[in-house]
Amino acid sequence: MSYTGDVTRGGSADVRELDELTISKVSVGPHDNNAYLLRCNGTGEQLLVDAANDAPTLLALAGDAGLATVVTTHRHGDHWQALSEVVAATGATAIAHPADAGELPVKAETVEEGQTVRVGQVELEVIHLVGHTPGSIALLYRDPHGHPHLFTGDSLFPGGVGNTWGDSQAFASLLRDVETKIFDRLPDDTWFYPGHGKDSTLGRERPSLPEWHARGW
Repeated sequence: MSYTGDVTRGGSADVRELDELTISKVSVGPHDNNAYLLRCNGTGEQLLVDAANDAPTLLALAGDAGLATVVTTHRHGDHWQALSEVVAATGATAIAHPADAGELPVKAETVEEGQTVRVGQVELEVIHLVGHTPGSIALLYRDPHGHPHLFTGDSLFPGGVGNTWGDSQAFASLLRDVETKIFDRLPDDTWFYPGHGKDSTLGRERPSLPEWHARGW
């Protein structure tokens, strides 16, 4: 079956097989957080984006191959409730942006804008998006055999940028970063994977950018 990105809490993973990377998406926890397991097809090494909740589900998803790395997209608690248990069980290295890393329950290595995180032979570019939190990051995979894939945490969703709770400066910062670092740089067929809910593409969302500016959230 083809990948849709539609998952439900307690349901099975939706799996996308690319030439060099396999992406498995699950929904966990009371806030229906998305967690993404990335497996390098060449080496079998695995990386988890957001150990959000329900450690048993995430560990079962990783299976016997375990985890080399867990990247936390930002410091909000609903995105790291299972982080301590998953790291303890697998020995994985925790990674986050330095502006958010201090809020996590485990010591994390830090990454900045433009650096890369590796999973086996695959490189993921770090994109720093300030607004939802000071240290929110997205991970970009430029598939050499297809379109780009972008893991956006809570910074970009179908229908708008992440919540900035009425803070006009934070909203302006986030929308500026999303426009200049994502929409201005990446093609319309870029598929993005948010921290909650359904996936989308930049092409589907791009026409709504003026509306996002006008409504201010």
